[in-house]
Amino acid sequence: MNEKVQLLAKDLTKEFPRSPREVLGGFVIAARALDKCRAVVAGTAGEYHFDCPLDRMFFDATGIDSVAFKAEVEKGATDAEMSEWIIAHASLKTPEDVAVWNNKMRYTRPCDMPPGTQAFLEGYIPQFVPKNRPVYVWFDVYDLEEERI
Repeated sequence: MNEKVQLLAKDLTKEFPRSPREVLGGFVIAARALDKCRAVVAGTAGEYHFDCPLDRMFFDATGIDSVAFKAEVEKGATDAEMSEWIIAHASLKTPEDVAVWNNKMRYTRPCDMPPGTQAFLEGYIPQFVPKNRPVYVWFDVYDLEEERI
C-alpha cells in the first residue's frame, strides 16, 4: 500500500467519514466516498463500506467508475488531486447540471426514495438516529447518527 494513503486515510473505527453534504470536485457525497475508499485501502474502514448505495448514487450520476476512482486513491492522491480527477472524469460538466444534481441529493426526503429504501429506513432511523431528532432529508440520517447535527 502507498504510504501516502495510510497518512491520508481516516481511521473510521475511531472517527466518522465526512458528511455527504461536504463537496469535493463540486459534488456532494464525493468527499465521504473518498474517506471510505481511503479507509478500505488502509484497512481502517471498520463498519463502513466503499461503493455502497450512497456512493453508487455519486458514481452513477457522474459516470465515474468506482474501480478507477479506487485506483486513483491507491496512488495516494490528495483531496485536491482527487477533486481535479473527479472534475476531469465526471460526465456532469456544467455548473447548472452539477447544482441540479447536488440539490436533488441534498433535499431528497425519505418519502422520495424507492420503496425498498423507505422500508429499510423505517427500521434504521429508530435504531440509529437519536430519539426526538427529526429527519427532514436523507442526509440528516447520516449527520444525526454521526453527531454532526
